[in-house]
Amino acid sequence: MLQFGVAGLMGVLWVWERGHSRRRERQLSEAHERIVRRDERLGVLVGMVRRNTAAMIQFHHTQKQLADLLEVMTHEWVRGKGDR
Repeated sequence: MLQFGVAGLMGVLWVWERGHSRRRERQLSEAHERIVRRDERLGVLVGMVRRNTAAMIQFHHTQKQLADLLEVMTHEWVRGKGDR
């Protein structure tokens, strides 16, 4: 390496830095891809949770309506028995 002097040393350092930069750039790209994929999966999960929540709310309302209807029917039945 001494035969190349300062210019040779700078060339070696430049080649080393470029290789290191390429590896770092590849790592950053891979990390970005993982983040994007995770973000997409989280979006799907959030959508599913929202739909499930809406379904559970609708189910709750339906159950409440059935309970109210049964209560009315029970009162009418009890009142009808009392009329006999």
